[in-house]
Amino acid sequence: MKTKLGLIYGGKSAEHNVSLRTALAVINALDMSKFNIHPIYINENGEWIRGNALDAPVKEVSTLKLQDTGNTVSPVSLNAELFPAQTEQQDKIDVIFPLLHGPNGEDGTVQGLLELLNIPYVGNGVLASAAGMDKVVMKNLFAQAGLAQANYVSYIKSDYEKSPEDAYKQVEEALGYPCFVKPANLGSSVGINKCKDRESLEQAFKEAFEFDRKVIIEEGIVGREIEIAVIGNDDPSCSVVGEIAPKKEFYDYKAKYEDGDTDLIIPADITEAEYETIKEMAIKSFKAIDGSGLVRADFFLTEDGKALINEVNTMPGFTPVSMFPLLWKETGIEYPQLIEKLVDLALQRFDQKQQIKHTF
Repeated sequence: MKTKLGLIYGGKSAEHNVSLRTALAVINALDMSKFNIHPIYINENGEWIRGNALDAPVKEVSTLKLQDTGNTVSPVSLNAELFPAQTEQQDKIDVIFPLLHGPNGEDGTVQGLLELLNIPYVGNGVLASAAGMDKVVMKNLFAQAGLAQANYVSYIKSDYEKSPEDAYKQVEEALGYPCFVKPANLGSSVGINKCKDRESLEQAFKEAFEFDRKVIIEEGIVGREIEIAVIGNDDPSCSVVGEIAPKKEFYDYKAKYEDGDTDLIIPADITEAEYETIKEMAIKSFKAIDGSGLVRADFFLTEDGKALINEVNTMPGFTPVSMFPLLWKETGIEYPQLIEKLVDLALQRFDQKQQIKHTF
């Protein structure tokens, strides 16, 4: 029996197109003798459109932009058992892989829906997804777990607007320059700016608030950008480490997805002791957010060998040339096998949850 795998992609976020690229890569990597692939596209208006099951690879991203020709569905129809009137039983999906980046996707919202529908899904649950998306909450959890990290401050828009001058002064006194201003709830380096003076700080605040009601400001750290991939549930394991070597001042959206102006060094040239420290911190961060399935943990490694955790990404870039799959490839797990392993982890976690008592 083939596994009926639903792929949810697109979504209402600034990372819509990134999600489409991820979906294309996953579809073309899956072994179609093992999986029936059911595409579920969320367009930029937030409409869910379910396509016919795929029996062949897809060549173009544009093919995945399913059009509304009467096949718009309610998300609840994904569970054929709870809502048999809305879905034919033969269309029941065994497990879903949410290939969504950013808000309304990897932030716990879709995960909460799938929990309510009682459908197994790949990746992190509601809590970990929400915490991993909100950089302020995430860093607060890291602090509680005793993980070393850069200093930071945060603001919500309404508080900032009451006294922008006070916000700028606090940043300058607590962090100094250079510093980085980021939307708290966004990924793929969207809306991030490096600030070297008051003028650039003011502009960075304004831009970040265009993407979110909350911003985080972090001190600038001089160090190498090191990343490690984690997979698992209660007993996670780590890949080798990689290094991001941007040719620009920092690893922004264009460097990631457009101009390729970045070197990915895998494995990174670090000592065994540094690797063991980063590995231990990565697993600790995974457990701090109650992770499951996968995360990519990002670090700064200073000249004196001190590791500082920057963030975890609960749905990292997942094309074959993205850091997460490349790290596992170097570790010995090829891209198609990595997808299958994540599906297996999703089903294991679902089975474990089914054993929990819900009655008294």
